[in-house]
Amino acid sequence: MKCVILAAGQGKRMSIRGEIKPLVPLLGVPLIERVIRSVKDLVDEIYVVTGYKEERVKEFLTALSKRENIKISTISNPDWNKENGFSVLKAKDIIKEPFLLVMGDHLFDSTIIKDLLNTKIKEDEVILAVDTFLENPHVNLEDVTKVKIDKEGYILNIGKKIKEYNCYDTGIFLCTPKIFWAIEESIKRHNDYTLSGGIKILSEKRLARSFDIKKRFWIDVDDPWAYKKAENAILDQIKNKASDGPVSRYLNRSISIKISKSLANYPLTPTQISVFSFFLSILSFLCFFYGTSYFWLLFGGILAQFSSIIDGCDGEIARLKFLKSDFGGWFDAVLDRYADGIILFGLSWYGYKTLNDPFLFFIGFWAIAGSYALSYTADKYDSLMIKKLKKGKYVRIGRDLRMFLVFLLCLLNKVKIGLIFIALIMNLETFRRVWVFYKDEKRG
Repeated sequence: MKCVILAAGQGKRMSIRGEIKPLVPLLGVPLIERVIRSVKDLVDEIYVVTGYKEERVKEFLTALSKRENIKISTISNPDWNKENGFSVLKAKDIIKEPFLLVMGDHLFDSTIIKDLLNTKIKEDEVILAVDTFLENPHVNLEDVTKVKIDKEGYILNIGKKIKEYNCYDTGIFLCTPKIFWAIEESIKRHNDYTLSGGIKILSEKRLARSFDIKKRFWIDVDDPWAYKKAENAILDQIKNKASDGPVSRYLNRSISIKISKSLANYPLTPTQISVFSFFLSILSFLCFFYGTSYFWLLFGGILAQFSSIIDGCDGEIARLKFLKSDFGGWFDAVLDRYADGIILFGLSWYGYKTLNDPFLFFIGFWAIAGSYALSYTADKYDSLMIKKLKKGKYVRIGRDLRMFLVFLLCLLNKVKIGLIFIALIMNLETFRRVWVFYKDEKRG
């Protein structure tokens, strides 16, 4: 199926963020790219209707097409300063079958597109994805297009100024070429050049139907207020991972998200952030290995905890900027294992020097062994909890807790007791996971 994206307008209200609205970066990624990435895996071809400063937009889309191997074509609309119906009509000579139509400044959950495309559409019909959640905090009531539908879901009225409505227009349409006729008819009858005008014409013939998105995320990024809302919504989406441990969920994420929000505006890769986190771990080790006073112990503990926080930023940036890769995730895990080993060894060495107790090496060995065993079982444990046991959140002890315990033992100046506690926690949790796997297998 083909997809048409309307991105011809100037967007004066967004000029504070950038001169060309489709290219305005949101958390480091241009708006038009975020829209394209939301539909690219669900359609065969993408057509972007361009207008204002279109050469710049076309240049960006050409580069994106080559970089991500996405089939993107452009359709020029010299009447970009007119209503959006003009942009839709520019695709009339190209689109001859049902197609997806979305706005270049609307962000949305891609599952909306997936479910909409699985909806059967009748000949000459148009289906509009609507939001029946009237209390949606992402909606600007003064600017949103409102929709009135009947009990069967057919559209009765649509417009920004209608008084009676029961849902909102999300800007996501599953169309047949009949939409072109409807817009032309709207122009002829009412001198109405808007897409909504075309929908009104179709509604008269009961050819305009609705599809409820059921409270899923969408937002029209049309002004600075909506921009901030969109920014916060995207950050909220990456805050909570099912595999996050308690320290990550309740402490680290609240800090790392703020850092990632700033880092997203720079050309940093997740791998570079992983390396920086590892560098902090090395500094922590050096504080323990060469330090002989409480100052260096505490400073090393702070560095260890900070490295754990930064370690969350690489994944956040990967998700924010669509930079996730199998190598990146694997490389980060490798660096984490090295970091765990050197930090715990450094603590053991510090304890041996300051307490003159060789037993610290024995404790340190089991702390490191337990940490590695726990990390080794992590993927299988996460898979079992999320997929087989069908739980969104579950008990998970991992690196976040380990580094936080390192910080606490340094803060309290209790190296020996702290290492014993870490060794016990890491190994007991590993044995618990083995028992969980065993019981699950026995249940069949």
